[in-house]
Amino acid sequence: MAITIYGIKNCDTMKKAREWLDRRGVTYDFHDYKIAGIERSSLEDWTSRAGWETVLNRAGTTFKKLDNADKAGLDRQKVIDLMAAQPSMIKRPVLEADGKLIVGFKPEIYEEAFGGN
Repeated sequence: MAITIYGIKNCDTMKKAREWLDRRGVTYDFHDYKIAGIERSSLEDWTSRAGWETVLNRAGTTFKKLDNADKAGLDRQKVIDLMAAQPSMIKRPVLEADGKLIVGFKPEIYEEAFGGN
């Protein structure tokens, strides 16, 4: 199973997700989009599959610091533009595994996806 986990190295939620995978021996590639960036096509795919409301990290400081004008009138294209410009606005982690897309980290969802590996 090809697995890629996307996020930021120093994010606490990312650390929990990676720790969970490591403890179970799940092999994955880690894509740090703060360093490597993120393809617009990935953002388009994720927002299409999971919904932009799920992929956008509204709780993060990057989003909270936006001008009210930037926060107003959000739609899929505007959110993709914002996340492409500032990847810290992407909810973490985003995990792709053989056609599955999991946004955020909840141990029970990982357990279901990986069958207790």
